[in-house]
Amino acid sequence: MLTANEALKKLKEGNERFMSGVRSIDALMKQMQRADFVEGQAPFAIILGCSDSRVPAEIVFDQGLGDLFVIRVAGNIVAPSQIGSVEFAVEQFGTPLVVVLGHSMCGAVMATIDDLEHPSHEKSSNVLSIVDRIRPSVEPLFDTELRNNPEQLLKSSIRANILAATNHLRHGSQMLEQLMLKGELSIVAAEYSLESGKVEFFA
Repeated sequence: MLTANEALKKLKEGNERFMSGVRSIDALMKQMQRADFVEGQAPFAIILGCSDSRVPAEIVFDQGLGDLFVIRVAGNIVAPSQIGSVEFAVEQFGTPLVVVLGHSMCGAVMATIDDLEHPSHEKSSNVLSIVDRIRPSVEPLFDTELRNNPEQLLKSSIRANILAATNHLRHGSQMLEQLMLKGELSIVAAEYSLESGKVEFFA
C-alpha cells in the first residue's frame, strides 16, 4: 500500500493528465481486467466528493477500477453515513489518504446561500437536511463585506464548506483521529475547478 504522500502525488499526477486530455494506459487496462477485482480491492485513496455529474473522481484523477473508494453526496457534506463509509474503507483496506473534494459552482452551496437570502418553507425536508449541514460554514460570511459581492461570496462559501467538512471528518471519528495521530492516515481538503479542470489541494 502507498503512503499518504505517495497517494497524494499519484492523484496530482492523474489530475495533470486529465487537464492535458491524456489517459494513462494503466487506467484503461484496468477496465479490461475487471475480473481481477472480483475477489477484492485495494484502493489507495478515499474521495469524499459532491454528487455533481461534472466531477467524477475516477476521471478527474485519471484512475482505474479498484484505485479509488468514492463516496458522493450533494455538497460533499459529512454526516454519520459518510464517516462510517470512510471508517469502513480505512479499516478494511488500510487506505492511507482521504480527500474531501468540493468544486466551483456547487449547486448545494448555491441553494444554501439562496435559502439564507430568501428563506422558504416549500423546500423538501430532505433537501433542507443538506442545506442545514452547509449553513453553519456559510452563514458567518453574511456578516462580512462578502454579502455585497455575490461571486466572491459563492467562492468563499464553497471553500468554507469544504474546510468544515474536512474538519468534521478529522474530528468526527475517534478511530480516524487516532490513525491521524499515529501518522497512518491523512485527511486533506481539495477543490476542483469546473473551469480549468484543476484540483487544488489546500488543507
